[in-house]
Amino acid sequence: MEGSSLNLTLKIWRQKNAQDSGKFATYNVSDISTDMSFLEMIDVLNEQLITKGEEPVAFDHDCREGICGMCSMYINGRAHGPWNGTTTCQLHMRAFKNGETITIEPWRAGAFPVIKDLVVNRSAFDRIIAAGGFVSVNTGNAQDANALPIPKDDADASFAAAACIGCGACVASCKNSSAMLFVSAKVSQLALLPQGQPERIDRVLNMVKQMDEEGFGNCTNTGSCEAECPKEISLDNIARLNREYLFATLKK
Repeated sequence: MEGSSLNLTLKIWRQKNAQDSGKFATYNVSDISTDMSFLEMIDVLNEQLITKGEEPVAFDHDCREGICGMCSMYINGRAHGPWNGTTTCQLHMRAFKNGETITIEPWRAGAFPVIKDLVVNRSAFDRIIAAGGFVSVNTGNAQDANALPIPKDDADASFAAAACIGCGACVASCKNSSAMLFVSAKVSQLALLPQGQPERIDRVLNMVKQMDEEGFGNCTNTGSCEAECPKEISLDNIARLNREYLFATLKK
């Protein structure tokens, strides 16, 4: 209900660094407004901890608008919490009940080592993107819109793939810690457009190679990645990635 408040028990993973074994710590918070976002609730907890002279809980955040993908955490066994198609920063406390115990963990994947508490190192994604290289474009004045005809279905599919924010929920929710949904979204985004054609072959080969080198697992099509993705990226992109990779391998 609007304007109501919650008293909650929080079981939060605390880990000093990548070498520390880590453990859960239990905290109680009270008078949490149901209108608060999940991150605002953690802000309240951290203010209490700082007031007591204790170490605040480290967590990733930036835009708090569901765009940047930083707010990655496991909440009660689900990536980004109980709401489908929602980032942690967009999750509101009305999703929980008064007196509930909420368990909060970082992503669990070998390729995403814990930096501190709920913060993991997702730079593996950056290296995969960098391996994809560049897109060839002509400089100068913008071309007329009708000079680059793109089928509507392809434009829509590319736009949907481009919605991926690289949060890593797909990796965290996959039993194999696979990054196939992320990589396939980035490959699909450009493979469907004329601008992405010049580097199409090298892009998919290099990105898949880098993905394997980073230590991500294989895809076994359980669909957990699509189910937990806050931007609801489709598994169709993984099928497209497989076709792109096969095509590139044959061409090479």
